[in-house]
Amino acid sequence: MGRAPAGVDPATAPAPSHGPAPGGPRRAVGATRRLPYLLVVPSLAAFVALLGYPLYQVVRISLLKLDLGELIRRETVFVGLANYRSILTDRFFWTVALRTVLFTVVCVTLTMVIATLVALLLERLGPGLRLAVEISLVLTWAMPALTATVVWQWLFDTQFGVVNWLLTTLGVGAFEGHSWFATGLSTFAVITIIVVWQAIPFVAITLYAGLTAIPRELREAMLVDGANPWRSFWSLIVPVLKPLFMVTAFLSIIWDFKVFTQVWLVRQGGPNRQTVTLSVYAYQEGIATSHFGRAAAISVTMVVLLLAALVFYIRLMLRTQEDL
Repeated sequence: MGRAPAGVDPATAPAPSHGPAPGGPRRAVGATRRLPYLLVVPSLAAFVALLGYPLYQVVRISLLKLDLGELIRRETVFVGLANYRSILTDRFFWTVALRTVLFTVVCVTLTMVIATLVALLLERLGPGLRLAVEISLVLTWAMPALTATVVWQWLFDTQFGVVNWLLTTLGVGAFEGHSWFATGLSTFAVITIIVVWQAIPFVAITLYAGLTAIPRELREAMLVDGANPWRSFWSLIVPVLKPLFMVTAFLSIIWDFKVFTQVWLVRQGGPNRQTVTLSVYAYQEGIATSHFGRAAAISVTMVVLLLAALVFYIRLMLRTQEDL
């Protein structure tokens, strides 16, 4: 037997410990498992406060008959799904919805294609030119949508627009006094240019950051195997950057689907309401004509369509992770 230390009575000395206290490891493991959820609580609280409550109010208003008269009388009339039946049986609503989807598809496609080309260009430029292009992209992205729209309206002005002067000077055609806002198609073309022009910088810089992460050894191996640039792009760059392509494309879908400023400032949905999108339609129904219940129903429908796109996106992301 071991001898007790000097000055310590063996009868009163504490018994040696043979292990941790009961429940100690379990308590530590439980606290470790709860920690991630506790860290998420502030974000969830902010999400509910900033998004959840306004969304609840929009849904509530969509179930009411809330026109200017009800606001003046301070009364609410519950009508259930009458506002939804009203918009879903309106042929103009479906025309606007289809137009919005097509507009979103065109804008997102052009954004992804041009941004990918810009990202590939940035990778091949020297340090000085690359820095100049990056600064230009950042300034373009930082420009407010209101300012950018006004500038592009000046460029396409009927009498003093630079675009008409340039096309006439280059001999493309006689564009003196040509109005780009006389028809719905040409007006949408100008709106698309504005939206895509401001969307390219974020996507291009994001994809360029992904390109810098591809090891140089992989590209050199592709060159040794005799792959041309086109094959290298589809066999190496696209698979590696597929998650980034999906994220930026989905964000572009959200931004372009609900774009309002550019569409409204260019022609307020004209001519003859040929450029009205869902966001503009909701504004016209709510603010312009004071049919706030119908406007809320249109807004909820937009959220449902975006949620459907979100579900599709999540399924693609899960499939991509399984492939990896």
